[in-house]
Amino acid sequence: MSQANTKAGRGRPRKNVSKISVSSDSSVVNRDRATKLWIAPKGGNVYLLGQRELSVFDEESGKIRVLRYCAGENSVWRDEQSEYAAKSPIVFRDKNLFVGPDQPNLQRFLELHPSNMANSGSVFYMEDNSAKIEQTVDDEFLIHDAVTLLRSKDLDELMAVAISFSIDTDRPASEIKHDLLIKAKSSPQTFIDSFDNPVVAMKAKIRQAEKMQIVKLSEDAIRWYDTNKTIIIVPPGKDPMDIFVRYCLTEGGAAVVAQIDKELG
Repeated sequence: MSQANTKAGRGRPRKNVSKISVSSDSSVVNRDRATKLWIAPKGGNVYLLGQRELSVFDEESGKIRVLRYCAGENSVWRDEQSEYAAKSPIVFRDKNLFVGPDQPNLQRFLELHPSNMANSGSVFYMEDNSAKIEQTVDDEFLIHDAVTLLRSKDLDELMAVAISFSIDTDRPASEIKHDLLIKAKSSPQTFIDSFDNPVVAMKAKIRQAEKMQIVKLSEDAIRWYDTNKTIIIVPPGKDPMDIFVRYCLTEGGAAVVAQIDKELG
């Protein structure tokens, strides 16, 4: 008698299925207890997966065996199913099929099916939630890093970043930090990068110079506030701040930056 039939005779096919589908990795075991989502991209509103009997190579037994899904059976192999086993319909609705942890035979059937994209098929695939989970964890750590950075920086650095984000700085420090905290949580990577970004630092300096009436930004040009002398022309449709920041970061704008620094003290 074959190994497969021996297992069937012992009346323990469910244990046999679990050995096939569950890894020794505890994280995989935990994921297998969750509902799995299978997707048929071209399935439409209702897609019925054909239930013709399929001959599939079973790696565990090393044999070609007939694969079929019968909801009332513990095994997906015909030679392990009861005499009166009846095939069950497999229906994707709105391209989705949810397989619960109490349906290990259906899960195994889909895993082994030739139309599974993991088996070089072209009909359906199982959504991999592990990548989403990993991304969620990374996002949470990034937010934590941004908040930690907010708490560790001195007020002068925070003010510069706040100005670059167009946050009103004419308020108590606690209110400014509150707005920065919102920014850190909503865009953690942008917030973190802003502390080492020369564009952010220059933008903050220009905002301060504008507030101190050293320079004034208009749609057509950037000018010295006191003399109204043009520093640089702003091309039509361009943002004055962006144009001035780029100019100040070039060698040609070094003298202007030096004068701003001087007047800011």
